Amino acid sequence: MEHPEAIIVVPCYNEAARLRPAAFRDFLDSAPDVGLLLVDDGSTDATATVLHDMAASCPQMDVHVLPRNSGKAEAVRQGMLRAFERGPSFTGYWDADLAAPLAAIPLLLNLLRARPALDMAMGSRVQLLGSHIRRSAYRHYLGRVLATAAAAVLRLPVYDTQCGAKVLRVNERTRTVFESRFRSRWLFDVELLARLLTAQADDTVDPQMRINEMPLAEWTEVPGSKVRLKDGVAALIELYRIQRAYGASRQRWQMPLAATARAVDAP
Repeated sequence: MEHPEAIIVVPCYNEAARLRPAAFRDFLDSAPDVGLLLVDDGSTDATATVLHDMAASCPQMDVHVLPRNSGKAEAVRQGMLRAFERGPSFTGYWDADLAAPLAAIPLLLNLLRARPALDMAMGSRVQLLGSHIRRSAYRHYLGRVLATAAAAVLRLPVYDTQCGAKVLRVNERTRTVFESRFRSRWLFDVELLARLLTAQADDTVDPQMRINEMPLAEWTEVPGSKVRLKDGVAALIELYRIQRAYGASRQRWQMPLAATARAVDAP
């Protein structure tokens, strides 16, 4: 990989059967300013081989293999640290199943380019007229419960913390977010937001002007990802731990609860 303007981390664990190499290559052909860092999180199938084959045929791809499975949060963190070393202007992470199309990456990058105050642009799965958000009812409603709780914990009108489509501007604040391991395994995206808000605590700019959610035009749930009720319970416990860990800084970026309620009650 040369020196692209943006490096997107793609964490992978036992994804050999679901990876779509052609989709990655086609996207990079249309986005010469973007590089992909494919992180194998200690897979036990042929994922590492598939990733190396993909990178061998495309100079905009690189592979980083972790020696053991550490979970998505740590795979993303290790990938982001490696991406920072290469000096891009932007970096971020994207789910390997491509539920969110790679074509949304340039749109998020354009948001960051157009608004220099932004630290992060993130995709959001909002069902609007003209959009195609295909998601099971069970996962949708479980996601709304978690999103409502996360918005209350963060005191931030965020609609969708868990969408695996996020791009960040590389600066001191965003580097700080990834310096240490995440406490949360299921909700590291929420913890990432909490860390970013903490890093912005002494900033004179309103935190809500540092983070932007962009409704995705398309998102398609991919078979193979299993979310169970007990996972939702575990996630709520992790939310409580995030609140305890970062609550001391919360009052610096606190918003009225009424505004939070309006945000999370959106369609």
